[in-house]
Amino acid sequence: MNARLLSGTVLRWFVATLMTALTTTALVGVGANSTAAGMVFLVLVVWSATQAGIWLSLIVAVLSALSFDYFFLQPYHTLRLAGGQEWVAMISFVACCLVVSRVAERARRQTRQAEQRREDVERLYELSQEMMLHEEADGLIRDLPRLIHRIFALEAVALYVWDQDQYYASSAEIPLSVQASMRSMARGLSPTVPTKTDFYLTTLMLGMRPVGALGWRPAQLSREVSTAVSAQVAIVLARAAALEASARMEAAREAERLRAALIDSLTHELRTPLTSIRAAATTLLEAEGLDEAGRLDLVTIVDEEAARLDLLIGEAVEMAEIDAQVVQVHLAPHHPRAVLEQAAEESRAALAGHRVAIAVEEPDEPAWFDGHLLGRVLRHLLENAATYTQAGSRIGLSSRRAEARLEFCVEDNGPGIDALDLPLIFDKFYRGKKGPHAGKGSGMGLAITRAILAVHGGGIEAVSVPGQGARFRFWVPLVEKEPGRAG
Repeated sequence: MNARLLSGTVLRWFVATLMTALTTTALVGVGANSTAAGMVFLVLVVWSATQAGIWLSLIVAVLSALSFDYFFLQPYHTLRLAGGQEWVAMISFVACCLVVSRVAERARRQTRQAEQRREDVERLYELSQEMMLHEEADGLIRDLPRLIHRIFALEAVALYVWDQDQYYASSAEIPLSVQASMRSMARGLSPTVPTKTDFYLTTLMLGMRPVGALGWRPAQLSREVSTAVSAQVAIVLARAAALEASARMEAAREAERLRAALIDSLTHELRTPLTSIRAAATTLLEAEGLDEAGRLDLVTIVDEEAARLDLLIGEAVEMAEIDAQVVQVHLAPHHPRAVLEQAAEESRAALAGHRVAIAVEEPDEPAWFDGHLLGRVLRHLLENAATYTQAGSRIGLSSRRAEARLEFCVEDNGPGIDALDLPLIFDKFYRGKKGPHAGKGSGMGLAITRAILAVHGGGIEAVSVPGQGARFRFWVPLVEKEPGRAG
């Protein structure tokens, strides 16, 4: 470093001497008088001050004064001055050189500072824009050191977050001494900044409370920029903490709302079959002279309502399993037709009086999926179709392969789904507000199907035209080879 600095200084001396020598040669060659020569030398000094700084301009000023005295003031070709007029000219020339050098250097320094401030404002604006583009607060905190490192062209940036007790850095490692100092600063202590590193450390304050510490290397940012960067980072940490607290509160409120909705829905839905069962049982116990037909009707009511009660409890258990995230996917080879036929057979009681048609795209080759989960989805959709269609109506089941997906379809020719209800039918406990069957069902079946398919990596959609039936199409990833051996 010293050799490079010395070579740079020698080069500047050489350039200054060369410029002065060339200017002097040109003035002597054209026969310039002392006034013209003094003005040209003064211009040379001003140009040197604006381009290279005050020290080079002073060198040029000294060389120019010597050349001015030697070649253009009497007696010529000596460094002596003939009289008072020559002394006045020489002193005036030197004074002008000094004043002009100072003024030019000040203007140059102010220009450089203005340019630096403009660059700092642009970098701060870029940093704020990058922060605004991040939607996830936690991801922004992780990326902050890299953003500051890239935007301000620093060697390394380190961030310590007090709430998380976590370090983030743009480089692979942070010196342990720097980590200790940053932790002490974030705790409000008086740290001793490491002397063996050139990290600049600052405390991130939110009001009067420290929220973390920020450090970078080298310490080249101005005090104003350092303050602005620290303030922006502190705001990001405060925003992240606020979002986390808000998310926890919202999750708690949502959980409480779902629990209340579940309790209300189950209370209402369970009371209806229980009331019917109790009324029928009371009549059977207390009624005298009840004929066989009436007794059979009451027994039928008890059986139907008990089945309905069992269905509601099963749906509640399924929803609890999904919310607890205990549902697992077990892939095995299945033929799509066999799964459709089994689902229709298991839903035979619900489909009594309906015509079921099964169509499978040929060839019906096996695919790997969880037949148990898809069977649950198909049973929910079949029972839903049977509930909302009249006896004797047609319900279609189909399957096909399309775009790396195995698709299934359940469609009916019933009254369809109202356009206002269609976007909401997969929400928990939504039972419809429009149409001839508004409010029917528990409101959990379609939500369960969507949740099961999401676990399986698939999805579901519904299409319906009121009065022309409804079609539910769902899919899972098409896996035609055993997952452990595929590829």
